[in-house]
Amino acid sequence: MAVSQKVRRFMEEGGWIRRVFEEGMALKARIGADKVFDLSLGNPVLEPPQEFHDELRRLANAPISGMHRYMPNPGYMETRQAVAASLKKDSGLDFTGADVIMSCGAAAAANVVLKTILNEGDEVIILAPYFWEYLYYIDNHGGVAVVAPCDDQFQLDLPAIEAVITPKTRAIMINSPNNPSGAVYSEENIKGLAALLERKQAEHSTEIFIISDEPYKRIIFGGMTFPQVLPHYDNSVVVTSHAKDLALPGERIGYMAVNPNYKDKEELSSGLAFCNRTLGFVNAPALMQHIVRNLQDVSVDAGYYEKKRDYLCQNMWDLGYDVVQPQGAFYLYPKAPIDDDVVFCRTLLNSNVLVVPGRGFGTPGYFRISYCVEDWVLEGAVKGFAEALANTAS
Repeated sequence: MAVSQKVRRFMEEGGWIRRVFEEGMALKARIGADKVFDLSLGNPVLEPPQEFHDELRRLANAPISGMHRYMPNPGYMETRQAVAASLKKDSGLDFTGADVIMSCGAAAAANVVLKTILNEGDEVIILAPYFWEYLYYIDNHGGVAVVAPCDDQFQLDLPAIEAVITPKTRAIMINSPNNPSGAVYSEENIKGLAALLERKQAEHSTEIFIISDEPYKRIIFGGMTFPQVLPHYDNSVVVTSHAKDLALPGERIGYMAVNPNYKDKEELSSGLAFCNRTLGFVNAPALMQHIVRNLQDVSVDAGYYEKKRDYLCQNMWDLGYDVVQPQGAFYLYPKAPIDDDVVFCRTLLNSNVLVVPGRGFGTPGYFRISYCVEDWVLEGAVKGFAEALANTAS
């Protein structure tokens, strides 16, 4: 047997996003890409902002001596200081470069944090709907994933979270704006979560972290200000990337940031730097660190995605789908019109529309639409949604 039993089981039960994406590639090869309406993958359609190209060109034309060599595992201090300055402005907390560790994207950052803080058997709460890979990240480092549901608007359900907190709870992972729902957890929700965790820490004489996964925080709609976790809870770590705000998913550049008010921040930061190296990441990509250093206040235009959200929401409502309007990211998470979300996604495939079943996010009965695509894809998909609904009803 080429792979372990655990990996074989994980491969069979998970990987819905990639599975659908690969089905889409095969379908495009068979009938033509212009006839397939692929809403499966959160792969930004926008190109990086002009400022990115300017920085890349500047470095290409006037390279810095040694710019491709190793650097300290946490990354270039100049880049870390630039990130810290942006975090200080956003959160009001006194961040310094020492609180920031550059990473190979948000996924690497999450794995580094979990490796650093988890003892074997520690529990990590995740909130359904959740990014499926969280299950694997937690298992990678000896943790046990414990699921708590969100409410019907995809906001935090504090009683449900409280019900699963035990003396073994080491962390809770939150993702806002959320993949797959697009929900933005309200400041009231976050304050309530912080108060709950403070109370539970005192009750169990334990330490519980919030790991806040924030790659979509600048893709937020309606003039909303992103509700921060950091000012409300000291035992917090942010993990994020520039995959979405700078449209650089393939470059794998991100960071983790330790709350400067956390009492053991120096020890935690040292542990993160150590695990960044020993997990094999070593350091974040050097060239990208040089580039994003000057782009901490730059982002793609969230309004571009907001228009697509509005178009899609209105059409889905008009067709009769049950959809909660997302407040950020670039996903829509409707209820499937039948109980079996996988069967309904297969029905959509008959109309050449690719979406991801909700069971791939821990919530069967829903499906995820990624609308970071060109307009013609959305227009064709809407016709497919109408056909699938009609076929389901007949």
